[in-house]
Amino acid sequence: MNEYFVRRANAILRYHDIPGKDVPILFIHGLGCAGSFDYPQVAAQEALERHRCLLVDLLGAGFSDRPENFSYSVDAHAEYLRDFIDAMGLKSFILFGHSLGGAVALSLAAKCRERIRTIILSESNLDKSSAGSTSKYIADFNMNEFLRDGFNKLIRESRTNGNTMWAASLSLWSPKAAYLISKSAADGASPSWRDILYSLECPRTFIFGEYSLPDADSEVLAARGVNIEIVKQAGHSMAWENPQGLAEAIERGIKSNL
Repeated sequence: MNEYFVRRANAILRYHDIPGKDVPILFIHGLGCAGSFDYPQVAAQEALERHRCLLVDLLGAGFSDRPENFSYSVDAHAEYLRDFIDAMGLKSFILFGHSLGGAVALSLAAKCRERIRTIILSESNLDKSSAGSTSKYIADFNMNEFLRDGFNKLIRESRTNGNTMWAASLSLWSPKAAYLISKSAADGASPSWRDILYSLECPRTFIFGEYSLPDADSEVLAARGVNIEIVKQAGHSMAWENPQGLAEAIERGIKSNL
């Protein structure tokens, strides 16, 4: 585990830096997750073992610090990640984002378009959160109510429903960080993350888990020139459900754009 000091938040970001000679891949995890929890097994797969892989725990998540006065918005995460890629010397890199981490990835991509070799998203947020999503569920709470009861209730319900991996990862989050990024997701952005994706000139790939289909976006995105990949025997939590399949889908996304 490595540390990077985020001056904007007076806090430490912790991350894995897995060596490799090929183009670096920056992995950005989703709500309730952590790079250190989700992606070591993905990065270790034969399909990606030649790439340098940077697995970050966003502030407020995993093993990173939980600054009390940070805004935890999607764009605020992207701002310090832009500083992070400077510090890591990433002149050209592949950007991967999962779920709400995809929105962070798109916000980051808009800030450093010329450096992005390829962007690869797995079931990313493209529009503001809608009913039925976890981020909308969280954002609909009053913040004090969520911090007092809602966060622990969500962990208990996830365990009861058998989503024990997510419950374990979520339990390491700052409740305030979970609430504020969810609120940011529910508010959306202007331009939207979808519009940012469409505007990017780099090659673009969007990954779906087989169990998440059918999804209307598979056709909508393909019509806009976005390469579509599918991970078999997996749903939204594809990094846990089929890490080899996700690594191979990422590799196909990289190769499809050569």
